Amino acid sequence: MPPVAFILKGYPRLSEAFIAQEILALERRGLDIAIFSLRQPTDQRRHALHDDIRAPVRYLPEYLWRQPWRVFTAWWALRRRPAYRAARAAWWRDFQRDPTPNRGRRFGQALVLAHEIPADITRLHAHFMHTPGSVARYTSLLSGLPFSLSAHAKDIWTIPDWEKREKLEAADWTTTCTGFNARHLSGLAPGADVALVYHGLDGSRFPAMAHDQVRDGSDAKDPLVILAVGRAVEKKGFDVLLEALAGCNFSWRLVHAGGGRLGPLEAQARRLGLTGRIDWLGGLDHDRLLELYRGADLLVLPCRIAKNGDRDGIPNVLMEAMSQGTPAISTNVSAIPELIEDGQTGILVPPDDAAALGRAITLLARDPVRRQQFGSAGAARVASAFAMAAGIKHLAGRFALNSEE
Repeated sequence: MPPVAFILKGYPRLSEAFIAQEILALERRGLDIAIFSLRQPTDQRRHALHDDIRAPVRYLPEYLWRQPWRVFTAWWALRRRPAYRAARAAWWRDFQRDPTPNRGRRFGQALVLAHEIPADITRLHAHFMHTPGSVARYTSLLSGLPFSLSAHAKDIWTIPDWEKREKLEAADWTTTCTGFNARHLSGLAPGADVALVYHGLDGSRFPAMAHDQVRDGSDAKDPLVILAVGRAVEKKGFDVLLEALAGCNFSWRLVHAGGGRLGPLEAQARRLGLTGRIDWLGGLDHDRLLELYRGADLLVLPCRIAKNGDRDGIPNVLMEAMSQGTPAISTNVSAIPELIEDGQTGILVPPDDAAALGRAITLLARDPVRRQQFGSAGAARVASAFAMAAGIKHLAGRFALNSEE
């Protein structure tokens, strides 16, 4: 089958294992993929599944001024083609509405991609609507290749409606990973082909396991283990978690896994007198995360809507932890209620409410039986409604692959 170019903002990335698992699954269905990354990798670690992916990776100029000859060569080769004038006109309309350096960089990257893309590529597919979606759209105009989109979270909620609408209407089709997202995007562009495709969880990477922790916070030598996984960014709400834990009157230990700006959180923990009770582990690979899920008594992820509109969809770490029988506490933000049914498969509290979060943590800390009930129900929920196979089958059909394994 002719290859498809996947356009990613960065590759490989620890925080985007859901993209890697999709690429690997589609390769195993027979899709020939070439990866084009807009950024060089920055993580010190990578997931083992990246080593199983066969797709070659090419890096576009992250900053145009660092590879001016590459950009100039592409422009010189394309400048006299009729497609160039149409693409430049589309870019100029966008630039007038969004006069930023990033907008200029997107067009430069599209020039390079359109010039260097192998002749046998038949489609462009962008993960994320924002920067990768722009590069895919401009490249499509330059090359005549069709493009499609996978929309996720930040890419939807931090760009203006006009940009989303025009990309949705230009793309052949778009998938998005939550019903909440799908309703929003379909409302912006009623005629566009928008489909809900949950990322789902690869059961082979997260085999189910009985979760039998019985700690209740009464033993200072064996404190309740609370796990928080995610980058230290505003939308994750980890500052609210620290405030909530400061008011919890039982023995606990917090384990945080994830990169980002940890400094402000560490400073907050010092102010609250919590420093000696927290382990800051940084970004971790799949195997280490799996150990943490299985050893934790609770996973807490107090998501919120950031000031710039950024928000999570369904955080993959919630599915991962729940698949291991780890009970989860989160917030009723965005699409999280599509996964966690409050009071049945976990607990949801309002965002930015440290008092409510503290009460929920204390409730489950003191009640190991209820934790096990939530853990079992959560694992069953993930297995029944969020298995990866259904989403991969849908995508296989979109890419004209055999829909069966």
